[in-house]
Amino acid sequence: MKHINRALLITVALLSLAGIGMLFADETTVNLESRVIQDFSKPEAQNWFVLGSKFSTADFPHLGFIKGGPTAILGGDKAANENARSLGVAMLFDRKEYNWVDIVPGTKDKPTELPMPGRVKMIDMWVWSGNFNYYLEAFVRDFRGVVYTIPMGDLSFVGWKNLRINIPDNVSQSKKYLPKREGLTLVKFRIWTRPTEVVVVPGSEGADNVERAVKFYFNNIKVLTDTFESLFDGDTLTNPDVYKDALGAGAKK
Repeated sequence: MKHINRALLITVALLSLAGIGMLFADETTVNLESRVIQDFSKPEAQNWFVLGSKFSTADFPHLGFIKGGPTAILGGDKAANENARSLGVAMLFDRKEYNWVDIVPGTKDKPTELPMPGRVKMIDMWVWSGNFNYYLEAFVRDFRGVVYTIPMGDLSFVGWKNLRINIPDNVSQSKKYLPKREGLTLVKFRIWTRPTEVVVVPGSEGADNVERAVKFYFNNIKVLTDTFESLFDGDTLTNPDVYKDALGAGAKK
């Protein structure tokens, strides 16, 4: 009899654990997707501007768009390279220091943060460098207005390189109340110099400032993001347009 009771208790415990697993399974379901935030293919529709720290040489930094991009994305297709665009940044400083250049979406009059869909797991982008010992950061804002600095890595490499960085768990992307999911926005990127590294292209003495400037190029900014959203009875009511439509139909204000 004791053995039967013990077996029954074990069975109940296992069923309880299974029930708990089913209860939380929905919370851990993911649907990871790769979403392009900016590919720079249409410069006229994708405004960016740059700002430099106090030791920036007069009229610097510069920003422009060039043809082409990483071979890993475009392959050897001449037409694709002709149509592709990459964002170029030319930076020049009067002295070595912890100098920086911000690359910001929008215009100086109206900075425009880029929305990042879903719950972002990773920022992924391509950067071209001339092997300068600088480093790159991304700035993202959560739904509460808190801005986080995400280290993207060193820029001491040659040519195009894919930079990928995980979004830390402490970056808030959801809340207790409906709708729970709250996306991040991309505020800007920042390139930092190191005080021991050159701030002028070596061997460019006597050249004009554009030739002397250190240059970086950017292409294909995207995110790996979880777009899964739990369904429940009445989930469509989280859409604010539902109530707005009701107001238009004569609901009391």
